Amino acid sequence: MKPVYKRILIKLSGEALGNGAENDGILNFDVLANISGVVKQLVDSGVQVAVLIGGGNIWRGAKNGVSFDRTRADDMGMLATMMNCIAFEQSLKKEGVNSVVMSAFEMNKLAKLFTSRDAIAALESGSAVILGGGTGNPFFTTDTGAILRALEIKADIAFLAKNIDGIYTADPRIDKTAKKYDKLTFAEVLEKNLKATDPASTCLAMENDLPILLFALDDPQNIIKAACGEDIGTIINN
Repeated sequence: MKPVYKRILIKLSGEALGNGAENDGILNFDVLANISGVVKQLVDSGVQVAVLIGGGNIWRGAKNGVSFDRTRADDMGMLATMMNCIAFEQSLKKEGVNSVVMSAFEMNKLAKLFTSRDAIAALESGSAVILGGGTGNPFFTTDTGAILRALEIKADIAFLAKNIDGIYTADPRIDKTAKKYDKLTFAEVLEKNLKATDPASTCLAMENDLPILLFALDDPQNIIKAACGEDIGTIINN
């Protein structure tokens, strides 16, 4: 394996971690183990790895259709991400990977409060950094949280591991004529109103010249391929 990036941030959706969970469970432990094995390969090869995790397998905030106050609904979603972070930490531990869980808000008994300084120090020491709580604020998605944290830790690129293998002209599950983009500029994503990620994260990455690679997580080895610069998914840059 010959990685082309020194420091990466991987965004994992909560739905990806819960995909195929049996008995109405919220976590698929086989998926956790497979992704943890990939992170171990990356860390062993010298790549500094941060992972920001969503919470959609537990709670989807205002999208759950419950008439809660949006701020409190998003608070619940941020707490859900922390449950996933702790589960991922334990999965990495089984693989022999040192890791540290960091939260966007204070949870002294469960995680360290995120600071860019402490996160970079942990990465440089060879630990994986697991990031929860999104941005720590309501009304922002975890995609925006991923771009924000990638910038704060000075990552070379942000990987958005999704349930689709790239960005299409339309939803390929609905429109069979939809065509996949291999490369896009941030301006094109915004102009075409492509639903790759939310506009806030796109603008933040564009303004700070942070490339984004969006690809499918159906095979966790895709993370290795992405880290080695293989031609998968859709790359977005300036």
